[in-house]
Amino acid sequence: MSHIRGKDTSIEVLVRSYLFRHGLRFRKNDRRYPGHPDVVLPKWRTIVFVNGCFWHAHANCKAFSRPKSNVEFWSVKLMRNGERDRLQHAQLVADGWRVIVVWECELAKPVREARLARLYDQITAMPDGQPGIIDDTIPAGGKGEPGAIV
Repeated sequence: MSHIRGKDTSIEVLVRSYLFRHGLRFRKNDRRYPGHPDVVLPKWRTIVFVNGCFWHAHANCKAFSRPKSNVEFWSVKLMRNGERDRLQHAQLVADGWRVIVVWECELAKPVREARLARLYDQITAMPDGQPGIIDDTIPAGGKGEPGAIV
């Protein structure tokens, strides 16, 4: 467990390099904001979190499985992680930021380019966008359409 990194993971580097190649400039792991976001784009008033499916207990994801040993510890820990994420995202939205969540499973090779292109569009589509959370795994308005601002 001591070898698990908290920042500069391969998926974070992948997202950052894509955004940089496409002309977006950002701050990384900025400690001034709740949750130390992976990417902060002040010009676009947008924050991007790149979440690992296991550590953030991604619901209905094939990449997430609950550990079979020490079940009570892991259940509490993963539940706390999810609750902390929700509180941090709510604080950022209250401060006027758009929060975009990119999941590890969305960066698998077959769907990677499409998700990264969609991320770029989500960032640049609304320069003065409304604060909110954009998470493609949350159904929009109960209609089953992903990608809503909630």
